[in-house]
Amino acid sequence: MTLDMQAAQDDEESNPKVDSETYDVIIVGAGAAGIGVGIAIAHAGIENFLIVDRDTVGSSFSSWPEETRFITPSFPSNSIGMLDLNSIAIGISPAFSMKVEHPTGKEYAEHLQDIAEYFELPILENTNVDSIEKTDGLFHLNIGDSNLLAKNVIWAAGEYQYPLLDGFEGVELCRHTATVSRYADLEGDNFLIIGGYESGIDAAYHLANNGKKVVLFDINSPWDEESSDPSITLSTFSFERMRNSNFENNVRLNSQTPVKSVKIVDGTYEVRTQDGQVFSSNSKPLFAGGFDGSHQFVSHLFDEREDAFPLLNDSDESTIVPGMYLCGPSVRHDGHIFCFIFKYRQRFAIVAQAIASSLDIDTDEFVEAYRGWGMYLDDLSCCGQECLTC
Repeated sequence: MTLDMQAAQDDEESNPKVDSETYDVIIVGAGAAGIGVGIAIAHAGIENFLIVDRDTVGSSFSSWPEETRFITPSFPSNSIGMLDLNSIAIGISPAFSMKVEHPTGKEYAEHLQDIAEYFELPILENTNVDSIEKTDGLFHLNIGDSNLLAKNVIWAAGEYQYPLLDGFEGVELCRHTATVSRYADLEGDNFLIIGGYESGIDAAYHLANNGKKVVLFDINSPWDEESSDPSITLSTFSFERMRNSNFENNVRLNSQTPVKSVKIVDGTYEVRTQDGQVFSSNSKPLFAGGFDGSHQFVSHLFDEREDAFPLLNDSDESTIVPGMYLCGPSVRHDGHIFCFIFKYRQRFAIVAQAIASSLDIDTDEFVEAYRGWGMYLDDLSCCGQECLTC
């Protein structure tokens, strides 16, 4: 055997086959959703699957600002049958392994990498999926010079890599909070932040702790919302940090204050609100306006809801392309928003069970195990808010 032949054989053995092998399932995205549903797929008895990511496992978490931490607390409560809020798999607790209650993005990325290795998940990293089409009953995932073939596809690519920059004139002059590596490195004494939900409050908190003066604007008033749904109001973690003396002394909150425009006048940034107020700063304004979900790249494979999110059936499957599934923060059902890990993880087993059943794999024990851990939410009528006056 020549060296060239040996190299070709080694390459074939170390990389997933393309064009020649048809996978039962391909999962696009190796973040919390992709790794979590991958583990569920394996637990359901499906062996022939692959996870594909354009970067590495947990890379979106690794790109969080250095100071940013999870707003949801971790606690090693598995021993009493209660799953850690930041866990993506039954019996797994980030708090137990990391000894951290509110992990940073980098810490959580390492956790995802560890459990992906522990469960021996088949992952193809640094591979961008350029397009997905379904032809003759199979999905063709183009990855540049070749294709991956699958009977089913789960889109779990997330949203953090796609910061949203629109909503008012001059928004391009702002810096999205997702592009900040470390708040302590931002130069300037006064900052204007547009957006008052979790990312905006997080930015204001860290800047205030560094002695910066902050003026924050929000079109609504998330800190005054009387709701127990964390998709609508701020987390208790954020409320607690807002009571910090540095925050109280250095941050001015402007609720019900839509921004009309951002301009540069004589080298100074000017933020003008809809009611005519003008605020100035020598530092580039920070924009905490959310993200444009990655589902935009596969919009042709889903019908659309009135709110522009993908329309799904009861198994989180496309209503127009059978075998195309969605996992992660873009999952919506009626008025239910599955935008946090502890919410969308409850749908992993729904998807895995649907696919396993289509492959004639018995799922009774699998469903029972996941339901016992609160990871199989099939009755959305039980979802609702707590009574705030009780």
